[in-house]
Amino acid sequence: MLSVMLKEHQVKLAMRKDEQEIRRKEAVASAMLVSEVLTERLNRGVSEAYANEKKLDTEAKKLQNSASQFSRQTIQWLQIIDNFNQALKEIGDVENWATSIETDMRTIASALEYAYKEAGE
Repeated sequence: MLSVMLKEHQVKLAMRKDEQEIRRKEAVASAMLVSEVLTERLNRGVSEAYANEKKLDTEAKKLQNSASQFSRQTIQWLQIIDNFNQALKEIGDVENWATSIETDMRTIASALEYAYKEAGE
């Protein structure tokens, strides 16, 4: 009878070990599944962040190129405005010169007219 009880106990013990092994395998499989899901979600977030970073880098380069082009265009506009101002100054100089010549010519004409009148009298 003791041997029968021992055998029953050993059978029950073996069954429990088998059940524990099955449960352990299920637990490991569940843990692996949870780990894969978490890793996938984390990787998705990292992947989105990386894609957004690449987009931002591309946009930043475009903005830098646009700013550089705008700067060059602004410099060209400033040069054109400086040239225009210089031309206006030269026109003003020519006008002053013409006024000066006109004044001198009137003085000469008046002197000649006065000399002609004096000679005729």
